[in-house]
Amino acid sequence: MRNGFSVGVTLLVILMTRPCSAEGADDSLLSYAVNVHQTPMQTWGPGYGIYLGKGFFITAAHVAGRTWLTRPKISILDQEYPTHVVKEGSFESTDLTLLSVEEELLPMRLRLRRNPLCSDPPWPGEDVVTVVPEGTARSRILSPGKLPASVRKLNTVIADVAQTGNSGSGVFDAHRRCLLGIMSRKISQTRRMPTGKTETRDIAKYFVPASTIREFMPADITLLISSRRNTTDWSP
Repeated sequence: MRNGFSVGVTLLVILMTRPCSAEGADDSLLSYAVNVHQTPMQTWGPGYGIYLGKGFFITAAHVAGRTWLTRPKISILDQEYPTHVVKEGSFESTDLTLLSVEEELLPMRLRLRRNPLCSDPPWPGEDVVTVVPEGTARSRILSPGKLPASVRKLNTVIADVAQTGNSGSGVFDAHRRCLLGIMSRKISQTRRMPTGKTETRDIAKYFVPASTIREFMPADITLLISSRRNTTDWSP
């Protein structure tokens, strides 16, 4: 191209800078965040996932990998729990995998929690919180119009890249505390410098939105997790 720009979409690197701790109010979301371990442990370190309730966990499909081979486990405070694979997607189609753990095996602080999916679509400028076990980070929804045309189909993106959660981390509405989505990948832009060298800059992160998560999950599980009786936010 004449201006030397190109755009790439890549898997998020899990071992990037840890997210910074955000406002104290965001810490209530930390209980939902877990690690996902392949068997044996993936070379790039533990991935991330989010607890939905009733023993169900959602993560990015590429974090769990091909589950028949990787046999993913949920890790909470260094304790691993074997999983049952409820439904597996793929990075190329729907980057989600739904796992379950025997509920009675989980810590009581999780068994008492339900994590509702947001019913309203994200909107540009909306404040969000990304959540991993190590901490939380604030960001905002970016307008797809600010993305290069070739990647605008990835229209649920956040603006901050370096310090927010990576693949499998949760994206929460900062005010309603519902789950907006699961982080999937970063979007990068490459340009050719006057010197002839190329420079790559990360410009956004794409997350799989709650509407897609709702469509992906079996209807009975969605109903079980989202029922009004189950949406109480219990203290850790």
